[in-house]
Amino acid sequence: MELIKQNFAVNYTYPVLFINSLFEPGKNKFLKIFEELAIADGARFLIVVDSNVAKAQPALIPSIELFFRLHPFNLLASPVLIDGGEVCKNSLSYTESIWQLINKYGVDRHAYLMAIGGGALLDVAGFAASVAHRGIRHIRVPTTVLSQNDSGVGVKNGINYFGKKNFLGCFATPFAVINDSAFLNTLSNRDFRSGIAEAIKVALIKDADFFNYLETNAEALNKRQPAATMYMIKRCAELHLQHIASADPFEQGNSRPLDYGHWSAHKLEQLSNFNVLHGEAVAIGMCLDAVYAFKMGILSSADMHRIINLVKQLGFKIYNKHLDDKDAVQNEVLNGLDEFREHLGGQLTIMLLTTIGIGTEVNCMDNSVLMESITYLKQAN
Repeated sequence: MELIKQNFAVNYTYPVLFINSLFEPGKNKFLKIFEELAIADGARFLIVVDSNVAKAQPALIPSIELFFRLHPFNLLASPVLIDGGEVCKNSLSYTESIWQLINKYGVDRHAYLMAIGGGALLDVAGFAASVAHRGIRHIRVPTTVLSQNDSGVGVKNGINYFGKKNFLGCFATPFAVINDSAFLNTLSNRDFRSGIAEAIKVALIKDADFFNYLETNAEALNKRQPAATMYMIKRCAELHLQHIASADPFEQGNSRPLDYGHWSAHKLEQLSNFNVLHGEAVAIGMCLDAVYAFKMGILSSADMHRIINLVKQLGFKIYNKHLDDKDAVQNEVLNGLDEFREHLGGQLTIMLLTTIGIGTEVNCMDNSVLMESITYLKQAN
């Protein structure tokens, strides 16, 4: 046998920028961002926009078109509207529509695909960009709390297939991420709150001080006070980015601490036909795992109650009516552990808390204790 063993390392770098009112007329903030990113004159752009964002901010597309008329960059077509929300991840047709645009306008690997929208739209656009020509430069402009503090700043892209969350996808670093706080002003309270779930999650697994901050500032966050909101988003994004850089960025192993509370959340989203928002499902999933850890003697009663109380303080429900159907819970949610195992790469690995800020990993879960934990949540809701 003859063997040639190849070994090389690739350094990935991308900036996450924080700004307010990126597209404000007359301020040239967009131009300063382009200068910061060293985007050359004549650079070619294709831009896709979440239709929900365009509806909420009718001046957005005219502002983008005006910018490109005034500055030496090439906008290949008027920004294209694509349905946002989970609907765009549930059908391959939305990804195909972006590929068709890339093909139609000759978008190459040195051009830019910019996506402006929530996490679902960013997932679709990121996936489309990462596989067309084996990778087009992709700029993300997240417009929700959830995408600014979590999904929009990471390296994962994916769509749902075979009825499974993120079955098709890839790991690909964006060229840049631009978090514009002005987009948050038009979010509904429900959508705004949904994103806070990921801040609770990353605090629970990584930073007890951040969890204390969320407890102390729960009322300020409920009132959407800018200072509390921006600290929450920046700290959450920072913790996610630190984990990506220091741990397993392309998830070669079985451990997924950033998926804390997600194994049941994904199934609850599907059970509700995605009427339960991702953050709402994650809030319930985190409480379920906290109760389970308590019942297994891993987590203290005091910490379990702190978690449940914070989730409630921030306006989340800790139980959903779709969990009343025991057959559905057994067949979809609990059996979803096997689907989660498959997604992880072969071995089930679930993060459970030992205390706030510190977790441990287990490789199996007791279904009877999980059912007891669901009952507990219903009674405590």
